[in-house]
This record gives sequence, C-alpha cells and structure tokens, in this order.
Amino acid sequence: MSETETIEKPEEEINEPATAHLVEEDEIEEPENSLPSVSIGDLPPRLSEATTRAGWTSLTPVQSKAMPYLFAGRPLMVQARTGSGKTGAFIMPIMELVNRHQNETQALVLVPTRELATQVVTEATTLFGDSGLSVTAVYGGVGYGAQLKALREGTHLIVGTPGRVLDHLLRGSMSLKKLKVLVFDEADRMLSMGFYPDMRRVQEYLPDSVYTCMFSATFPPTVRSLARQFMDKPDFLSLSRDHVHVADTSHQTVTVSPMEKDRALVRLIELENPDSAIIFCNTKQRVHYVSVVLQRFGYNADELSGDLPQNDREKVMDRLRKGKLRFCVATDVAARGIDISDLSHVFQYELPDDPEIYIHRAGRTGRAGAAGTAISLVGDFSEQVQLKKIAKQYNIEFEERPSPDEAALAKVVAERMTVRLEAQMRDRDKLRIERLQRFVPMVKELAKDEEGVQLVAMLLDDLYQQTLHSPPALVEDEAPKQDDTSEKKKRRRSRGRSRNKS
Repeated sequence: MSETETIEKPEEEINEPATAHLVEEDEIEEPENSLPSVSIGDLPPRLSEATTRAGWTSLTPVQSKAMPYLFAGRPLMVQARTGSGKTGAFIMPIMELVNRHQNETQALVLVPTRELATQVVTEATTLFGDSGLSVTAVYGGVGYGAQLKALREGTHLIVGTPGRVLDHLLRGSMSLKKLKVLVFDEADRMLSMGFYPDMRRVQEYLPDSVYTCMFSATFPPTVRSLARQFMDKPDFLSLSRDHVHVADTSHQTVTVSPMEKDRALVRLIELENPDSAIIFCNTKQRVHYVSVVLQRFGYNADELSGDLPQNDREKVMDRLRKGKLRFCVATDVAARGIDISDLSHVFQYELPDDPEIYIHRAGRTGRAGAAGTAISLVGDFSEQVQLKKIAKQYNIEFEERPSPDEAALAKVVAERMTVRLEAQMRDRDKLRIERLQRFVPMVKELAKDEEGVQLVAMLLDDLYQQTLHSPPALVEDEAPKQDDTSEKKKRRRSRGRSRNKS
C-alpha cells in the first residue's frame, strides 16, 4: 500500500462460514445464460493459495456467483451489500487477468471514499501475497508524495477515488494505456457524492477495449445509465439479502420523536441524496410546514396541497416531471396524477391512517425496473401500531434503521465538499492558483480562533448550498459515441496547454 496515514477502518467484508450462506437461492437473481457457481476447490492453485492466506474456508455467495462471469469476460452489474465479500469477488479475477510480469497499471478499481480504498487495498495485499502483483491506493485529502513514488515504481492495480485518479491522469503521473480491467465499487455512492463528471473525464483515458464490471448496493436509474456508458449490454446479478432487487422497493423505517421529525427528515435527505423525491404528509398544514423547513435549509423544494390553485399545481408538477424540482412535499390528494418513472425515494413524514394509502405512496418509487426506497418516519405510539398493521396486512418486512446523527451527517457532507473543492481546484490555471495564494495567510489566521473558524464554515456552507442542494446534474441517459484516439489526444493536449498558461 502506498499511503502511510492512519485511517479508521470501516466495517470489513469477511469470509466466514457464518456469512457464506446468508443468501437463499430464491433471493438470487441471475442473468440469462447463467454460469455455474464456483467453490474454493474449483479455483486454480494460485487463487486457492490466496484464499488460504486470507483465512477463508469458503466463498461467499457473491464470490461464488460473480467470479465465473468475470473470468469469462462478461460485463456484469452486481447488486450486493457491504459486508457480502464483494471485494474478493473482483480482486481474485484481477489476479488471473493481470500479467504480473508486465510492470504497468492493468487494473483500476474506482471507489467513493479513502476508507473504502484503504479497505480494498488491504484485502488485495493479503490476497496478492508474494505473487508479484502490486497495488496502490490513490485518493484525495492527502499529499501526492507517497502516491507519486508508488506510481513511478509501477503498480499493477490502482484503487482510488475518481477525483484523485483524474488528478494523476491530468498530471501525467498515471497511465491507463495498458488497462485491462475496470471495476466500479459502490457505484451508487460515487454518484451520490458527485463524482459523475470526474468519472466521465477518466473515461477519456481508457483504452478502446477494457473489461468492466460494476458493484452497487442499489441500481437506481442513474446507476443503470452509468453502466450503459461504460459497458456494452451488461448482465445483471443480484445477491441482496434485503430484497432490494432491480424492480423492487425497499421499505425502511426510522423511529424518531415527533418533535424531531423535521431534523431527522433533513438528515435522511442529506445522507440519501436522492435525485428527486416526494415527501408525504397527512394534512395541508403539515405539508406547508415541511416545505418551509426544507426551503429554509436550502433545498430545492416546493409543496402540493389542496389549497394551491390549479394553475400553480400544474407548474409544480411540471417542474417535478422535468427534473427542475428536486423535492415535492404533498398530501395524497394533491399528489394524484404525478407519474415519474425515475423517482428513487418516497419519504413518509407521517404514516397514513389507511394502510392501502401506504401502498399507493410507496408504489410511486421503484418503477420502470428501478430500485426504489420508501422511508417512513415513525413517531408516537399510534404510528407504531399503524406500522405493525401495515406490515401484517401486506406482508411487508420493514427494515429498521437508526436515526442519523450529526456526526454521521458531518462526515458525509465533508466528503462531498472535499470532492467539489478538489474538482474546482483541478480546473484552475496557474494564474488563478497564484491569485488565491493571497488568501492563504488569512485562512491560517482565521483557523486560530472559533470566530474565524465560523467565518470559513459560513463560506463552505454557502458553496455547499449553491452546488449540491440544487437539482443534481443528471447522468446522461445514453452512452455517447466514443471519440477516436486522435481526438482524445487532441483534447488532452488542449487541456495541457490551458493548464500551462502563465
């Protein structure tokens, strides 16, 4: 591993007998012309030795099911949760597909965070052992020194965030000319954090023929569109234990005090970061209140209720359909007629009195083959009773999730803000970088006391609101025509000249 910073490790993916059989056969969705599963005994000697080094006694379902497709070179979208063993599912095929005697980057794994990059590198290092394969972590928020040294020495596998990978490509310190394998790990989180523009720019540096696979916990329309841009007619394999299949809806609940519902809703929206969503309330007074709260927090939100004149209702619904309105707060009556196939989330600020209305609300997400999420805020005792009634009447298995706290939210916001700031710095030429140096002493001085810190935080908050709370830039629906090699080179030379202006 090329980085030396100490990083708090996230929940690790493990291969143990207890986790190897958590997915039942009827919970697995396989492609047409499916391939037979593999076990440790079916692996070639080098990979079998790798599993021994890692202490695995068996393969997890995602490894057993997915690896045959990767070995066969079939483009694949894999739906699997964190902790399912998915890292091993792509690291071991990389060991077979990469030539260890060729000291060039032949595999690239794109991940959303430095923590995940560190976790993947740690597991790859264990599996690689003394095979002669090397791996390097590349991510933002740290210096370039260790990364540049590792890249100069040569590395077979790079695991990195899209932004920092793009930085190295623009600097010329990384080459993907010999790339054979590209893996998107946690693709939904990468899009949620705003990495889409960087991912598209990285695409310009890829060779014409690269085997690509994608792992994601969910496959909303944005992720499926991304897959179409990087893969040709990919297969789909789902091993999600909580039934979040491509055409299904995940039913989730958050138990929260009635007085804390508004703040809990804001945190959930921030963490989930949906492209668009409907928030349902039972009364027009509550609709107005929630709409105002979201607007005051800086969200692109509006309301639909019975008090709204028909002309204004049509304007709100038109904005929602065209993707110009991100969040619509509505009563059930006012929401009639809204039909948006790409709606990824429905939030129920209040549970309805009629269980059938819950089904109508939740049914507005997960349409047209998309994964959907319905999150209900459950407050007082009466709502808890109503939730049990809904679950029993419609045989719904609700997933209880904890109410997000400020610490978890602050971490996610900081990650997204770092991505955005690094992207803006990347696009600055030498003169603009020289100009900003006049403010460096001021920033250092402000950081010395609490009042100064608040001033800097205010600037960051304003930038965050301006850039991340507006309707998100949509992932292009279709893959663009690939530029030929000469055109790619022309664009790179042009970018290089613009960066070197003085």
